[in-house]
Amino acid sequence: MRIKLLCVGKTDDPRLRELITYYTARLPRHWNFELTEIPDVKNAGHLSVENLKKEEAKLFLQHIDSADFTILLDEKGKQYTSREFSQKILSWQNTSLKKVNFLIGGAYGFSDEIYAMAAEKLSLSKMTFTHQMIRLFFVEQLYRADQILRGKPYHND
Repeated sequence: MRIKLLCVGKTDDPRLRELITYYTARLPRHWNFELTEIPDVKNAGHLSVENLKKEEAKLFLQHIDSADFTILLDEKGKQYTSREFSQKILSWQNTSLKKVNFLIGGAYGFSDEIYAMAAEKLSLSKMTFTHQMIRLFFVEQLYRADQILRGKPYHND
């Protein structure tokens, strides 16, 4: 199974990049994890919110195949405990999903087109975080899920 995290914009803070790299390097190789930072839309300041989301959607869709299982990281999504999330990953592996995409949208979220094509929505918290911090939190949760599935002592609950 391949896990891909698609994000709008770059991670500017070198401290966050370092931590993302730290956890990414510890993910299991069989997940074939890939983090793709999609460039910000050019002249975004001159677009309406809806047009900006549509332009971001076009960029996302360049990286998504129709057979992919796509999950949006969205404030209105379902919340899981770390153990529940690890079980979701295990169920995806057991159903032989080839590629699971997780999307982090821009500042205004996703277009209707992206919402319509997504299989699920996932929320990491009821709180609001920067898009760059969510990347770190998500990659750490992937690592935590792997450790839970392996029965390692990283996760204590």
